[in-house]
Amino acid sequence: MKTILLRPLLLICLVAITASFNPPVEAIEWMSWEEAITKSKTDKNPKKIFVDVYTDWCGWCKRMDAVTFNNPEVAAYMKSNFYMVKLNAEQKQDIVYNNRTFKYVASGRRGYHELAAQLLKGKLSYPSVVFLDEKVKIVTVVPGFRQPNEFLKVANYVGENIFKNTSWQEYSRSKK
Repeated sequence: MKTILLRPLLLICLVAITASFNPPVEAIEWMSWEEAITKSKTDKNPKKIFVDVYTDWCGWCKRMDAVTFNNPEVAAYMKSNFYMVKLNAEQKQDIVYNNRTFKYVASGRRGYHELAAQLLKGKLSYPSVVFLDEKVKIVTVVPGFRQPNEFLKVANYVGENIFKNTSWQEYSRSKK
């Protein structure tokens, strides 16, 4: 009888000890487009902006969240170098930016949001990510799912301003 009672207690202790050795994953702090724009205008040292353009029905978008954005190294790097925006490419709410109101456009079975279309330069594929500089100018658009290491390579290229002096081809050859 004592053995039966001790096993669960030992298991609980083991789980508690193991958890204390594994620091919690640093979660990405997602914000809205409006919040990121406000921060970029008000922070003394503004960061670049990263936009994850997704849809609710996109399986690869969900995989990108689970595998790439939940990776501790990705989360830590992105948190320190970018304002992180989640933008639903099919959201119905208007977004006002630079005295323009971006709206949802009913089209086909689902429709799209004008801001997503502008950021993706009309090529609506999901997931797609957009890297913007501190002045909210597009640096690059990267369509498709990316594993953490591949994603960090692109994030580093933008985050460390390597794109200003080195082409992607040169950079990617040097990082093989």
